[in-house]
Amino acid sequence: MNSLINLLIVDDRHENLLTLESLLDHPDFNIIKADSGSQALEKMLENDIALILLDVFMPDMNGYETAELMRSNKRTKHIPIIFVTAELAERDHIFKGYDAGAVDYLMKPIAPQVLQSKVGIFLEIHRQKLELEKKTRELNAKVRELEELQQQLKEKNKQLKTISTIDALTGIYNRRYFNEMIEMEWSRSKRNGSLLSLILMDIDHFKTYNDTYGHSAGDNALKAVAKAISIPLKRKIDTIARYGGEEFIAILPEIGQEGVLELGKKMMESVRNMKLEHKGSPVKDYLTISMGIHSVVPDDNINSIDVINAADKALYLAKDSGRDCIIVYNKKDGL
Repeated sequence: MNSLINLLIVDDRHENLLTLESLLDHPDFNIIKADSGSQALEKMLENDIALILLDVFMPDMNGYETAELMRSNKRTKHIPIIFVTAELAERDHIFKGYDAGAVDYLMKPIAPQVLQSKVGIFLEIHRQKLELEKKTRELNAKVRELEELQQQLKEKNKQLKTISTIDALTGIYNRRYFNEMIEMEWSRSKRNGSLLSLILMDIDHFKTYNDTYGHSAGDNALKAVAKAISIPLKRKIDTIARYGGEEFIAILPEIGQEGVLELGKKMMESVRNMKLEHKGSPVKDYLTISMGIHSVVPDDNINSIDVINAADKALYLAKDSGRDCIIVYNKKDGL
């Protein structure tokens, strides 16, 4: 059911108010009456008025003064006013009325058809305004809804990206993320002419560990090792990832061979300090890791794959040398 439209009629003569009220009688209208300018201003503040029919000449405060006060109030300044005035005697005041804010005039004596026609026009404009406001609110609600959905989508995409770059078992980065980061860091180091180091790690005799303690224990061991080797990495620019199976790899920008070797020793010590039992290992009676290291300043003669292969060769030699040790790649030594 539609709300009634509030019409305010203002006249100091009671009989004029009754006449206007009878002429404007309509089931869609709620007629509000005021017999003075001050009372009219009160009614405007108390009600949501669609249109005002305002008599020009009233004692104490005339129609012009009332209109000027209306225009000074934020709530009432945009309410349309139709001035009601004598057809001939007050014709000279028409321009003054428009200056005060009138949108139209009605001349006395009032012709019912003219009154109803003019009021109908302004009320149709009012309905269109209400409809526009409704559509605007609906549109704003849709915009807010779309913004919320967009934010939710952004969060979901962020979650999906996180899921796609994190190793589900260990909680560190996965090989996919490593592949992205090595290319980014390679390009950055090449552009800046700075060192880039890799550490490739492997848990010693991990197959034997799984065979001895079971795959569930093996999964727990992988998680523990991932946590242990992450502890020495303090810089935000360093990346540690699970490279595959029991292999892990670290990207260490802007650090040379001596620095990365020292860091590798700390990572190995962090794993040793867990004292995670490994009775099946011929190396130690607890879990250990082996490492291959390579440091390089990227240039046009090599690529990131060459560095990974070099670190892998160094790791292979570390395993061949008894494990639980670090080997630094050295091309001169035939690695």
